[in-house]
Amino acid sequence: TSTPGATGTATEFHLPAEILQSMALRQPLYGLLIKRFLDANYGFLIAPSWVDLKLESPLMDTAMSPDSGFGDLYIQPINLGWHKKRIDYVAGLGVYMPTARYEENADDNLGLGMWSFEAFGGTTYFFDDKKSWHISALASYEIHSEKEDSSARVGDILTIEGGAGKSLLDGALMFGVAYSAQWKLTNDDFDGLLPTGAVGKHHLFSVGPELVVPVFATEKLFGLLGARYLFDFDAESTTEGETLVVTLTVGTL
Repeated sequence: TSTPGATGTATEFHLPAEILQSMALRQPLYGLLIKRFLDANYGFLIAPSWVDLKLESPLMDTAMSPDSGFGDLYIQPINLGWHKKRIDYVAGLGVYMPTARYEENADDNLGLGMWSFEAFGGTTYFFDDKKSWHISALASYEIHSEKEDSSARVGDILTIEGGAGKSLLDGALMFGVAYSAQWKLTNDDFDGLLPTGAVGKHHLFSVGPELVVPVFATEKLFGLLGARYLFDFDAESTTEGETLVVTLTVGTL
């Protein structure tokens, strides 16, 4: 999956760099390296999500927790990685599938009710031969289908995310700083409810610490536990706050 993140692609824990790349940013639950294609490592990713809804509005004296459950499913049917001495590259295609509950105008939706397609590419650069210091960036471009039961459509979105980090204890501990920047490049279509461009094209920036720790490793399997806490700033036409992301990566060697 995506190259960047504070944790980069350190390999000192006796895991291939292309597998360690899958721990950053896409919150993978299961990834599998299959074979070489176009002189690249080819893999796929399946990432279920769990959604716990909670809405608070002090100004309106409102608080509600409608529901929780599995959210939309994210997959990467194409994930290609190229690895050089001090630099890695990754490119591929991701798909957000509308597998979660969604009804138009409902207040307890667990999904977004639309298909999204994401082309991405990125790189990680290592400052030393041991690959203990690294910096990375990934760019992705999203396009979206119409919402279920309507012709509303979300505008195209460009996201750049990555980080810089350091690995210690022969790669058993990896930490650093992660960042994200996102811009909406085309206007939303509100299915006639609002004029096109009425809300404006949003942008949002985030930065915060990230930590990844291996939790187990066998001859055939490995597990990585990660945590990232992002602080949003300079938001426009979107919400701003703080985000905690905890990830578990399980894969094969």
